[in-house]
Amino acid sequence: MPPSNDMSNQAPPYSSYGYPSMQPAYRQGPASHTDSSPSQDLYSQSNYQQYSQPFPNLSQLSAALGGLSGVPELEVESLRPVNLLQERTLLPPRPLEAPEPNLTPDLKKVNCSPHVTSVTGSMMVRAQSLTTVDLLISLFNTAFCSLSVLFILTVSIAFRLQIITTLLFLSYLVPDEFMYNPVSRSYGEPHRRPEVQNSTVEFIASSDYMLRPPQPAAYLFVLDVSHNAVEAGYLKYFCESLLENLDRLPGDTRTRVGFLTFDSTIHFYNLQEGLSQPQMLVVSDIDDVFIPSHDSLMVNLKESKELVQDLLNSLPAMFSQTRETHSALGPALQAAFKLMSPTGGRVTVFQTQLPTLGAGLLQSREDPNQRSSTKHLGPATDFYKKLALDCSGQQIGVDLFLLSSQYADLSSLACISKYSAGSIFYYPSFHYIHNPAQLEKFQKDLERYLSRKIGFEAVMRIRCTKGLSIHTFHGNFFVRSTDLLSLANVNPDSAFAVQMSIEDSLADSSLACFQAALLYTSSKGKRRIRVHTLCLPVVNQLSDVYAGADVQAITCLLANMAIDRSISSSLSDARDALINAVVDFVNSYKSNVSSLQQSGLVCPSAMRLFPLYIHALLKQKALRTGTSTRLDERVFAMCEFKTQPLQQLMRMVHPDLYRLDNMSDQGALHLNDTVVPQPHLLHLSAERLSRDGAFLMDCGNVFYLWIGKCCSDMFIRDVLGIPNYASIPPNMFILYCPKKACLLFVFLFFCRDDGSAKATFFQQLVEDRSESSSSYYEFLQHIEQQMSK
Repeated sequence: MPPSNDMSNQAPPYSSYGYPSMQPAYRQGPASHTDSSPSQDLYSQSNYQQYSQPFPNLSQLSAALGGLSGVPELEVESLRPVNLLQERTLLPPRPLEAPEPNLTPDLKKVNCSPHVTSVTGSMMVRAQSLTTVDLLISLFNTAFCSLSVLFILTVSIAFRLQIITTLLFLSYLVPDEFMYNPVSRSYGEPHRRPEVQNSTVEFIASSDYMLRPPQPAAYLFVLDVSHNAVEAGYLKYFCESLLENLDRLPGDTRTRVGFLTFDSTIHFYNLQEGLSQPQMLVVSDIDDVFIPSHDSLMVNLKESKELVQDLLNSLPAMFSQTRETHSALGPALQAAFKLMSPTGGRVTVFQTQLPTLGAGLLQSREDPNQRSSTKHLGPATDFYKKLALDCSGQQIGVDLFLLSSQYADLSSLACISKYSAGSIFYYPSFHYIHNPAQLEKFQKDLERYLSRKIGFEAVMRIRCTKGLSIHTFHGNFFVRSTDLLSLANVNPDSAFAVQMSIEDSLADSSLACFQAALLYTSSKGKRRIRVHTLCLPVVNQLSDVYAGADVQAITCLLANMAIDRSISSSLSDARDALINAVVDFVNSYKSNVSSLQQSGLVCPSAMRLFPLYIHALLKQKALRTGTSTRLDERVFAMCEFKTQPLQQLMRMVHPDLYRLDNMSDQGALHLNDTVVPQPHLLHLSAERLSRDGAFLMDCGNVFYLWIGKCCSDMFIRDVLGIPNYASIPPNMFILYCPKKACLLFVFLFFCRDDGSAKATFFQQLVEDRSESSSSYYEFLQHIEQQMSK
């Protein structure tokens, strides 16, 4: 398993060795296996050390490991030793799936889906002394994710929900009400109740879970209208989008909305029903902000809808001629806090520059030579954190849209969202004319944002089996107690990570159970408790834990830890810690699990991608070295690692690459009389490309389609509707929605072999050497050197 939390042992950064730059190498014309290129030479047979003895077969391996505690034979393959310096093809044909816990069929059916709750290992070790696996115990939870099926139940009494997990297998004294099955309408069948048969259920909460009547859905929009904002041109498109989506804002007849604009002063808008037009109220005293009216600025949307529409239609013209360059963001947020405190709700902030006036003003700290400095990765002031905590206390979540062409100190501004359970959106170099791709992304993000599901005044509690304890959370929230998170707002696109450790032996347990309970108010004003339950088998041997390791979850956990280390210590320390994690993991596997005497860089098959993923992680904007990465872009990348769902993060760290022009029906899926080809995954190296092919790269929210010069005209014509390669526009992109039901849009960029977008595509080929970083093979060589010290 990966090492413990101690990341203090530093190793020399492998990226400082000064490797010469390498030109990307890909095949000219038809694919050939005989061509030579620098990157091919790097992986040539002369670089691989032959094993002194052959690998064992499965029966020999099982005997050498002393058995697998009842793990099916299929699990033995996950412990097959892999020599990373010898095996070139490590990727599976299809995207990696989370390992499945070795549970009974009944438990498997009711265990939480990995898309809702992922864990770093599908098995728990019983002995407390095996501290090398402490790092494995971590959950990634998207507690409010969209679900196709959700059982909603009513209970009139409160009882501890954690007994649900084991009702099928242990005898408990349960309340009489629990003996009744509302589905079959019969008594004496508690094991058939929906909350036992389903890993995720939602309860309609009783008044015991309410400190006050459920709040209405309340939305306040805080808009930068300075000269810089007008030049960027976002305001017109925001107003258009909100007009189109007013009826799709989550809520009911009680829904309330308000607007606040700011430059060097703060402008409120009276939208009270009965007025002939909206009234602007200006507060110029930004040092002592006050609310000019308490009953007409946040209004009922249904009652004042026409006035809201009039305001949105007139706002862009109202400030089109402004010459005011200052930005009083801090005072505007103070005003928003005072305006929203009586009810709570969501504040949506649009900012285009550094705040320059009043509380929270900031100065440029970006030095092109010091972009990775620790002091620049942290906030310059605690104003935004303190205000965020005040907001959290009043059930106010703050979401930030930063649309800036210059440095805006996101590391400081992000605190307003981090500690109020908000979301952060960033659009570098935004301009409505000069950057059409960013404009379209902003429009589609905003459409999704305005219409997606939302929960208010929420708290989330994590429970786990006795013997385990929670010690660290990752995400945007306020930690109210050791197992309780305060979440002013929740949305389906954000995730949380929870680190745990073994405090006491699990000797008396056959299962380790985890439960996340989210108490929230729906946009319809209903108090709900959504419960996710997961259980894992407890095993005796460390080898079983290795077999069930989820390499992707482990990678994302280490990424979160490295980001914390970057801010608290330094970027170089964080990078060294990641490298040490690989070194310690391989050494731990050799000393604790594998009794086979073999040379080389060897790890179990289940974790064979771990060094590759860490190498890719070190090349991400959040953690890469050098001064080419702008500070705001690095900070935003760090924010994404803290809040994105695990599957999305892994596409960012290690995109999926496929060849499309030579797909066949072999292994294809047949869905509703439609044949869906299943191309194999390719390693992220230029040597896997050829100029006669077309290659699709899935980076999560961005896709790239790279088309070689010699690609078939028929393919280009059939897929792109363009006659030939020469007709492909140099910067062509489209925006599409793969899942129309949830309005999640992704970009598809078309990269010509000779176009400017080609450089962006090739930056994602993380296995190749670049001017400032090593290749994957060189990284493995460095790991081997560190192991021998």
